[in-house]
Amino acid sequence: MTRLEQLAPWRTRPVRPPESGISRRRSLWSRLHLDPWLLALLLILMGGGLLVLYSASGQRLPVVQAQATRFAVALAVMVMLARLSPATLMRWSPLAYGGGLAMLVAVEIMGDVGMGAQRWLVIPGVMRFQPSEMMKLAMPMMIAAYLCRRPLPPSWRDLLICGLLLGLPVLLIARQPDLGTSLLVACAGLFVVLLAGLSWRFILAMGALAAAALPLLWMNMHNYQRQRVLTFLNPESDPLGSGWNIIQSTTAIGSGGLTGKGWLEGTQSQLEFLPERHTDFIVAVLGEEFGLVGMVTILLLYLLIIGRGLWLANTAQDSFGRLLAGSIILTFFIYLFVNVGMVSGILPVVGVPLPLVSYGGTSSVTLMAGFGILMAIQAHRRLLPR
Repeated sequence: MTRLEQLAPWRTRPVRPPESGISRRRSLWSRLHLDPWLLALLLILMGGGLLVLYSASGQRLPVVQAQATRFAVALAVMVMLARLSPATLMRWSPLAYGGGLAMLVAVEIMGDVGMGAQRWLVIPGVMRFQPSEMMKLAMPMMIAAYLCRRPLPPSWRDLLICGLLLGLPVLLIARQPDLGTSLLVACAGLFVVLLAGLSWRFILAMGALAAAALPLLWMNMHNYQRQRVLTFLNPESDPLGSGWNIIQSTTAIGSGGLTGKGWLEGTQSQLEFLPERHTDFIVAVLGEEFGLVGMVTILLLYLLIIGRGLWLANTAQDSFGRLLAGSIILTFFIYLFVNVGMVSGILPVVGVPLPLVSYGGTSSVTLMAGFGILMAIQAHRRLLPR
């Protein structure tokens, strides 16, 4: 034994930190590249969504089982995307954008028609999918990848290029027609541009220009879209026709009172007065059966998810991560705001589902894919180039 070992043996012996259950759990989440708090909130939301869906679907268990299967697929997609590095996402951005744009053109040429709209592509014997959903992620990825390589705030030239990147897919989606999805894709791209550091003077100027373009937008809207706007302004003008949805949804929400009528006890939904009750208008079922308490609870859950997402976006250490993560979580907020707004009568009906609660597979996978990208940015933040 050396003299140093005799005098200070603790200096030569390796110190092993105590292994606890907490440290092991943390290392597991770190290896999976998942944020446990955000994941727990999402699982609670999906579980509550299945509970409401069972009632909204007329207590049809196969519908709930199909939705649970879609949630499982969505979670698997989230875990896979969380493993990717932001550098990989940046490299894939042009490919994802170009592929999505090519599929939108294919929809325009040979898309499958359903419910009066040409929105789907069909792979015979495999699946039927909606390519516009892909652009909800490909759009912010492409614009973030473009802007992060340039000085910020963006120049007028960069803004013009971003406008072209944004405008073409939005117009193709609006022609299907799908006003709700085109709105969400536009918001996803615009949020990236706004987060890049635009001045308030420019934002106000663009707002004034958009307001001036409203008459042109009105002239190019489909008849049913114009009717939706007119119904929003005065639902009672056609109570048995176009105003039926809004009247029944607001009636259902109002009849729930403070604590609601009870699970499976709603009259508007169970007696089938409420249309689209398991998809776009599922929040009316929630309000009728669980009342104000239920509405406040689920809104609080959404706000916790959004708050956690914004915190994760703020921890990103490069402009690509911050722009993309911020756009993803703000687009999730637009999902919530538009759906609750249209069901409660403060916005026109545009066909936007309540995220992770309404019945539907494509939107659920898209949303969870977005959260997977958000977790990837957070997990790899120390590896990103500065």
